[in-house]
Order: sequence, then structure tokens, then C-alpha cells
Amino acid sequence: MTGGILLVHAHPDDESITTGGTIALYRRRGIQVTVVTCTLGEEGEVIGAEWAGLTSDRADQLGGYRVLELTGALAALDADLPLFLGGAGRWRDSGMAGTPAARHPRAFIHSGAEAVAALTAILLEKRPDVVIGYDPKGGYGHPDHIRAHEVTTAAVAEAAEQGWDTPKLYWTVTDADMLRLHTEALARRTVDGLPGALPKGWRLPAANELASVPSHSVTTTIEVSDVLSAKRAALRAHATQVTVAPSGREFALSNNVVQPVLPEEHYVLVRGRRGPSGSDGREHDLLAGL
Repeated sequence: MTGGILLVHAHPDDESITTGGTIALYRRRGIQVTVVTCTLGEEGEVIGAEWAGLTSDRADQLGGYRVLELTGALAALDADLPLFLGGAGRWRDSGMAGTPAARHPRAFIHSGAEAVAALTAILLEKRPDVVIGYDPKGGYGHPDHIRAHEVTTAAVAEAAEQGWDTPKLYWTVTDADMLRLHTEALARRTVDGLPGALPKGWRLPAANELASVPSHSVTTTIEVSDVLSAKRAALRAHATQVTVAPSGREFALSNNVVQPVLPEEHYVLVRGRRGPSGSDGREHDLLAGL
């Protein structure tokens, strides 16, 4: 089957955190959704003691375990089985800039033209109507996210030269105004001691700590309220990396900084024809205009 939506993500869990609602929504509509993951996330920090021995500085088995988590998350979203760029384990999580992980010969940041060719081949096979990747900053600046942006941009251009001109290319982003509204609401609940306050040990994000983009730059809003149960299930599947609050309205990574589970997911259209806009001036369907 060709067509549909193809997403390129750096590590297992990225697909659920930023685009889980979108994946679930379009699968509910019967649209083909393919998630391409670039690494196994071997350098991730593990939450809790149960799986702590899997980390790269100990047994170095975390990547394999995260394949299992990703499989569970995609099942929760009703998406296809995991598809790893170049095959599972071809490229390794590069870690943060300046760490020893970045010097590993298989680190994704060193993937070069081979990674572009691998993604180009997938695009030519799948012929997606929509491709979703990261912005040039990689969202929050992780080297693998930046590299995923570079690879996605180059592969879309290369595939166009070889016979498949992707109709629409988007960056997944977070609307700064929407993020602020939900974070402020959480802060009020916490201060007032209302139900749903932060779990013990979690903290509110500092100003500008969570990645977002100015609202005026967002071109597309996808309402995902109806599929948030699937997104929460996908987040919970990534148990070594993500904890979902009992309320279901927030989650945290290993740093215990709370992040709201937003009822919308946001995108910037960077290639292709923009579809009809709503009263807010934004698209509300990734396939609009096709």
C-alpha cells in the first residue's frame, strides 16, 4: 500500500510524545501511517531501578528493550510495526553533544549519505502523501533530532528527483501559546492543592524550558482530544523513558519536569500546497488540499 503519512523520528518514544495523537487519529480514519525510527535510543536515561541495568554504561541492552517498548506504543496507536532506518541497530543513539556516545562510529550523527539513501528508498517505496519530520533545531536540540531533520529534508529532495515528489512536508512543533496555557493551568492546580496536582518529585518547567515555537509560525493544528486515551497508552508503553501522571493530563521524562498532554498537536507546513484554513487561519487536516 502506498500513500498516507510517514513520520521520521530519532528515538523510540519521540513518535508518541510529539505525534502520538496524530498517528492514532489518522489510523482511526483508515489512513496508512508509517513511523521510521532512526536509532534504538541506546543512550536514554532510565526511570526507576527495575531496568537501570540496561543502560549503555552497564549492560548496554537498553536499545533492544526499547524496540519492545516502541512495538507496544505503535500497537496502542494502531500503527504499523516499527521500521528502523537502515534496519534495527544500523545507527546508534548519538547522545548529547560532547558526550562519549557522540564519538561512537555508528552514532547517527555520522550517518552521512547512507542514511539519506536509506530514507530515500523508503520514500520511493511508500510514496507517502505527507512526510513529518523535525524543524532545523530538532525541537529541543538533540543532535539526533537535528540529524533526522537533515536526513529527512535531503531524502525528500532526492526522492523527488527519482520519481516521488512528496506532496506535503511538515515539521512537528509545539505551539508556545497553547503550551503556556496548559502549563499555567497546571501551576494553578498545584498552588491551590486541587485534584491532579503534581506527583511527588515532579516540578513545573522553568520559563522556556520546554521546546516550543511562536504561535504565528504554526500553520496546522490537529485536534486529538478524541484519541488521547491511545496517546496515553503509547506513552505508558515507553515505561523506561516516560511516566504518565495518574490524572492522565501530564507526563514527565527522567528529569521529572512535568509536560502537559495537549489536546492538540502542531505542525509547520514547509513543502506543498496549504489546504483550506479554519477561522484561526490554520489548516486542520494534514491531507487537506491533496
